[in-house]
Amino acid sequence: MGAVVGTLSLQTRQRRPSRATMFGSSNNDRVCDDLELSVVCHRPEALDLLEAQSNFNRKELQVLYRGFKNECPSGVVNEETFKQIYSQFFPHGDASTYAHYLFNAFDSSQSGSIKFEDFVTALSILLRGTTTEKLQWTFNLYDINKDGYINKEEMTDIVKAIYDMMGRFTYPALKTDTTKQHVDAFFQKMDKNRDGVVTLDEFILSCQEDENIMRSLQLFENVI
Repeated sequence: MGAVVGTLSLQTRQRRPSRATMFGSSNNDRVCDDLELSVVCHRPEALDLLEAQSNFNRKELQVLYRGFKNECPSGVVNEETFKQIYSQFFPHGDASTYAHYLFNAFDSSQSGSIKFEDFVTALSILLRGTTTEKLQWTFNLYDINKDGYINKEEMTDIVKAIYDMMGRFTYPALKTDTTKQHVDAFFQKMDKNRDGVVTLDEFILSCQEDENIMRSLQLFENVI
């Protein structure tokens, strides 16, 4: 969960706010400022609606929006830009593959871009959602082909992507069979009926039985 949430949410606190005003204000027509005239600008939904649909209050949404607009002046982010932003937090590894999977999880409508609404929806779940909601979102991240199951090939791809992202700082040092060992351990724990795939119910039940996983779900609840 840390790799999913930490960099994206902490970034909104560390970046200097942009000059763009918050949507829903009297200056709403200036959300796209002079520097953005050459870019197609997406204007997000009304603040009141996002507040009602998420677990964030108005002030928190304003902080998130400033950070989002600072990185994405057009109001939307494509996959290439998302990869560039995410890779800044893993300079000693290759985060491109994991960022690809993460982008697809944020882009719930599969539109090829992430709008501020998509960003808020995902962070609302990961930071403030119920345990079940957080686990459902994580399952969706791991279910690469979106068929409702996690198979060994998908889990292998995810584990490899995480190791690539961590780069030379992976500890302990990787061996040739490390990825397989992790995938086998995952299925030994999660695949309750031993049918070779992990369902959402199996995933949630197994995670709820693991104290370490439960603690990790609470790490970022007060990050904003």
